[in-house]
Amino acid sequence: MNTLAYSGGPGPWILLFPLFWATVVIGGVTLLRRTVLRGRRGPWQNRVTGETPTEPSPITLLGRRFAAGEIDEDEYWRRLSVLDEQFGRGSKGGVA
Repeated sequence: MNTLAYSGGPGPWILLFPLFWATVVIGGVTLLRRTVLRGRRGPWQNRVTGETPTEPSPITLLGRRFAAGEIDEDEYWRRLSVLDEQFGRGSKGGVA
């Protein structure tokens, strides 16, 4: 204890300890948010409210019907062109 008092104290490097622990805490919180907390929420849930959508989009339903084999490829493309004009890229000014 006597040598610490005569040596001038711990010095300015003592300020690095709070910065080090703040970095550890912020890094831990960021890591938890990116891994554990994100794993609880699936891509089917709304990011803002956390609720599942009540009904899927018509384009998604059409894709599921085509994948299940309920409709053939010609009918899929014909219906997709109509839906794309109403719900897809065509209504937002993009290339259809």
